[in-house]
Amino acid sequence: MKKMNNGLLSLSINMGPIDNLIKLTSIQDLMATSSRHHHFQVIIALSILFNLHCCWNCVTFAADTTTNVYIVYMGEKQHNNPATIVMSHHEMLAKLLGSKEAAKNSILYSYKHGFSGFAASLTDSQAKVIADFPGVVRVFPNRIHKVHTTRSWDFLELNQSSKSKHNLLTEANMGDGTIIGIIDSGIWPESQSFKDDGMGPIPSSWKGICQTGQSFTSAKCNKKIIGARWIKKGYEKMYGPINTTGHSEYLSPRDKEGHGTHCASIAAGRFVPNASYLGLGTGIARGGAPLARLAIYKVVWLGESTDADELKAFDMAIHDGVDILSVSLARNVDHAGLPLQAYFDDGIAVGSFHAVAKGITVVCAAGNDGPFSDTVGNTAPWIITVAATTIDRDFQTEVTLGNDQTSLGHTLSVGGLGETRQKHKPPSPPPPPKLKTPLSPPSELKTSTPAAIVAGQGDDASACKEGSLNPTLVKGKVVHCFLQPSASQQEVTNATKTVQKAGGIGIIYTQDHNDVLNRCNITCIKVNFETGTNIISYIRGTSSATVQNSKPQTVVGKKTSPLVASFSSRGPNTLLPDVLKPDIAAPGVTILAAYPPPITGHPFEFLSGTSMACPHVAGVAALIKTLHKNWSPAAIKSAIMTTASQNGTDGQVIWAQGGNLKPATPFDMGGGHIDPKKVAHPGLIYDISIKSYIDFFCSKGYTNEQMTNMTKRNDSCSRKRRASSWDLNLPSISIPYLENIVTVTRTVTNVGTINSVYKALVQSPPGIQVKVKPRRLSFNQSTSVLSFKVTFNSTQNVQLMDYVFGSLTWTDKKHVVRIPLAVRVAHQYTSSRK
Repeated sequence: MKKMNNGLLSLSINMGPIDNLIKLTSIQDLMATSSRHHHFQVIIALSILFNLHCCWNCVTFAADTTTNVYIVYMGEKQHNNPATIVMSHHEMLAKLLGSKEAAKNSILYSYKHGFSGFAASLTDSQAKVIADFPGVVRVFPNRIHKVHTTRSWDFLELNQSSKSKHNLLTEANMGDGTIIGIIDSGIWPESQSFKDDGMGPIPSSWKGICQTGQSFTSAKCNKKIIGARWIKKGYEKMYGPINTTGHSEYLSPRDKEGHGTHCASIAAGRFVPNASYLGLGTGIARGGAPLARLAIYKVVWLGESTDADELKAFDMAIHDGVDILSVSLARNVDHAGLPLQAYFDDGIAVGSFHAVAKGITVVCAAGNDGPFSDTVGNTAPWIITVAATTIDRDFQTEVTLGNDQTSLGHTLSVGGLGETRQKHKPPSPPPPPKLKTPLSPPSELKTSTPAAIVAGQGDDASACKEGSLNPTLVKGKVVHCFLQPSASQQEVTNATKTVQKAGGIGIIYTQDHNDVLNRCNITCIKVNFETGTNIISYIRGTSSATVQNSKPQTVVGKKTSPLVASFSSRGPNTLLPDVLKPDIAAPGVTILAAYPPPITGHPFEFLSGTSMACPHVAGVAALIKTLHKNWSPAAIKSAIMTTASQNGTDGQVIWAQGGNLKPATPFDMGGGHIDPKKVAHPGLIYDISIKSYIDFFCSKGYTNEQMTNMTKRNDSCSRKRRASSWDLNLPSISIPYLENIVTVTRTVTNVGTINSVYKALVQSPPGIQVKVKPRRLSFNQSTSVLSFKVTFNSTQNVQLMDYVFGSLTWTDKKHVVRIPLAVRVAHQYTSSRK
């Protein structure tokens, strides 16, 4: 405060977080001229200024009027009373916005059951300010996630007729009593997969509701679908009101996408005999845990979901009492490589942390951005992250050219070439087994002979790229599209759309990947490069080429499998390289499961993706939980990973598809391919407490204040000796920067025979020396938990090499407990080990 030339006072107050000054250069208009009122007038001026300070946002945010949804994450809840938690959220927001009414209008959700926090509409400036409020762990924007069976369970040998010594399906009574929560696009309750015939009473632990809405009454829930909720405020804040015209979406738990219904039936569908898609894949459809109960949390709208809605789903699922959560959602690949703190900037990571802290196992899709490295999503160490593989089923058709050359093709199109599949309508009865139609190569070059048209190598038209086809040449014909080895599934879809738009009636496309078959609105057949080359040669040498195909047949047991799918996202984990991801692989290619009939006219459909692999693991996790009710989520994850298979049906190593076929590594499939025959009796488990996760984050530079806010415990990051991040007791070891010698500690708990002795077997990564101490673990009645150390030493002189892989196995001749090893020598880097 200083005196001005006119004798009046100039007041300058630093407004702290406003980062500027509010100045009153003249208070002449505020004060009367009488000098006897001078002191009183100054008090009035000060009062006005301090009121302005309390409402600083009115000044600072005047120019910052655009609001977005932000999640204000406050960690573990401080109160058990939800109403008290909500009140504290409103009070905090009112302090920021200036009134309780403004706070009420701003807030979307209060998270008050599994953890504390809220989603609210804030300007960027307001979000920055509230991030510094006491008790706030993190403020992050509301981002988008995308959604990424008759044979698969038999392929995994999880069936009632299994000859395995331990039949998990029978031992766990098909999952009866366990509740699986599905966070997805809703459910089609009328599907036969969700009938409740013969099921017992709803578990007494259940606290959820059956939320009604459009075309979804409380009667749609039953003893199978015991609860359902729909959550949309976060989505609508980003995109506006959801359009339900013509049933384009349902404001209810009812599924319009089909994705949630498909995933729910994979995890826990009832037995449905003679299920098929127009005769393909005929068999008994069922889920992994047919008697488990389902709790539905609809957060996906028109293919997308938001952090705010997902967090609300996690919060309610914790309240409702689910045992397992299946989340087939993942970020887009362009979010890969986010900075370290991103775990607490991500709704799935935050929500799953608190779910796991409450004993709920969370299973997530790895993402569909393969075969490129560094693309794996959902990488938090407490999540089970699932990659996708093929099964041993194929759908084959004979493709015969006009010169009588016949080759093998693969298709899900039941009709012959030339039959158009009508979207949203039941297809017409299939035509005769063979149908001859003209076959034309794609090109814009106008010439008298089709053979000459395809001579130009590298033309966009040869790959049927958008806008490249000449409708005059294509209309009424089948088009051959020669895709490159690196072509993605989206490019296949685009090629099909291009052909259809140009008037083509069918497509034969070449693709190197031996995995995904596309469902198309016109007949589409996939062939390999050898066949594709023969077709091109035939077209070039023939003036009136024709083609025909046979009715497709379901072929089981002939195809080498599993193969890691080309689309399945790959490691390493760019967020935390010392946490190996994905964790496990499971069937996710051409999976037949329940589907809303109005979408395609069929009650069962084929879908592919890590979205389909995720509920396979969730179903197995439910069976383990039913059998071992006291096992932690980490114990269940350990059992799944350490018992995983390393070999295909041919007895050889599992291969990964991509640009080139290669042996699968832990960055492709984690611990391996899930083996339900062994998961319930792993022998040893690698367990992890919540305290260990806190120690892990302390080793990564998080502060005592951050951890205390998150857990509301006295978990200190200031202890004299911080644990190494490599010592988090995961059933895997990843050393991203091996400079000299690194020693890692692991602890195992005996859950097998009480008196047992395990010996270590090491497959060292190439160029790495691995020593285990001790090499023998002896368990008895008084000793069920033992620790050991693993020392890594590089024998290479190179400064930087790529990751190399190996394994560490403990065995008592009855159990084989295997964990993967991933090591990268990086001498020029400074180790992140604390």
